[in-house]
Formats: sequence, structure tokens, C-alpha cells
Amino acid sequence: MAQTPQQRKANEKYAKSEAAKRGKGKTATKQKQNSKSPVSTGWVVVLAFAVCGGLAFEALRIVPELWSAAVEMFNRKLA
Repeated sequence: MAQTPQQRKANEKYAKSEAAKRGKGKTATKQKQNSKSPVSTGWVVVLAFAVCGGLAFEALRIVPELWSAAVEMFNRKLA
């Protein structure tokens, strides 16, 4: 059942009197929680190296081969 305007005024008056009895309430502030990662930074670095390091080494191996192939093709076109 919905409140009538009279009930609403009475409830507001009662809430004000109760708040005055209790005094000024504490303001609700949310504190930020510093969440720590379950994995340390060192392990993240090791994992990143394990995942990406293989790709880097493979690229270092392939790039000179591709470069020499490109130079060879260029020389053939010039000759």
C-alpha cells in the first residue's frame, strides 16, 4: 500500500527526530583496497620471457635469412 502525504510527512518528522537523538552520523566513505596480484612481478617477467622470448629468438633467426633472400632477388633483377 502506498503512503499518503500525511504518512510521508509523519515519517520524515520521525526520522528527523531520531537522527537528532543519535547525533551526527559518520559519513560513509569507501576506502580503496590495495589489491595485490597473486603473482609477483618477477614471475610475470619470467612468464613473459617464456612466451614471447621464443618468438623473439625465432624472429632474430629468420630476419637475416629473409634479408639475404630479398637481396638475392634484387640482384637477380638487376643482372
